[in-house]
Amino acid sequence: MILRERVSDNVYVFQSELYAQVNAGVVVGTDWAVAIDTLSSPEETLEIRDFIEQELQVPVRYVINTHYHADHSWGSCFFPGAIVISHKLCRDLLEERGKPSLEEARRQNSSFEKSRIVLPQMTFSAGELSLKVDKKTLTLIHLPGHSPDGIGVLIVEDRILYASDILMPLPYLVDGDIEDKINSYKKIRKMSLENVVQGHGEVILRGEVVDTIDSHLAYLSNIRKVVRQAARRKYAGDLLETCDVESCGKSRVLLGGLVVDLHQRNLMALFEQLIGKPPAFSSEEW
Repeated sequence: MILRERVSDNVYVFQSELYAQVNAGVVVGTDWAVAIDTLSSPEETLEIRDFIEQELQVPVRYVINTHYHADHSWGSCFFPGAIVISHKLCRDLLEERGKPSLEEARRQNSSFEKSRIVLPQMTFSAGELSLKVDKKTLTLIHLPGHSPDGIGVLIVEDRILYASDILMPLPYLVDGDIEDKINSYKKIRKMSLENVVQGHGEVILRGEVVDTIDSHLAYLSNIRKVVRQAARRKYAGDLLETCDVESCGKSRVLLGGLVVDLHQRNLMALFEQLIGKPPAFSSEEW
């Protein structure tokens, strides 16, 4: 059973109860709907489809992939006939990485037996792309940083941003770039938003948006300082392992405690991004 929340007229959020509080959405028009991402399991994505088709009684005409990661894109195949929209980089990455990843997932988990990668039929690579759903305008905006292909979907009239994984309870860098992420945060900060639907976690309300962005920027600044300190040591990895998420300004209970591991991955990935090689550990010489 997925969690469902209506955040505005004809605008919904669906949250997974199976994996990392991942979110998807739908904007509903008179005759058809737009799905924004899918959920991590086929069963949960089919539950979204049933709600749209059976309770709202409209078909899904478009599915927007905000980025290529499995928990947001692999369910597009369960909306047959829908046109899939993404950034061009998302299409490229689904072809290059998504297809082999799904094949590996099928070998390990039979629940993905009917899943398949749908390459987006409509893409953009520069500027923005807009789509009308009755009186609502959906503007697709490139927001890299979590991954190079990441986009947000702004519902212009409601000032609601489906930010995808550029906004999570903890910024995540392993497949992204810290400078891209900072620039995306600054862009979001200027949008005067009513609500932000994160890629994972709870909806951010108007009065919390700027504070959330500022907190994320502070976290990124903190982990960059830690990485630079570690780089001056022979065994940089030893120092990075001792740096907990709370010392960098974030709570360890976020996302059910998953942020503890995500934080450590951030440190290791950022070290490699900034220094150009993985950190060394003293245990490697034992």
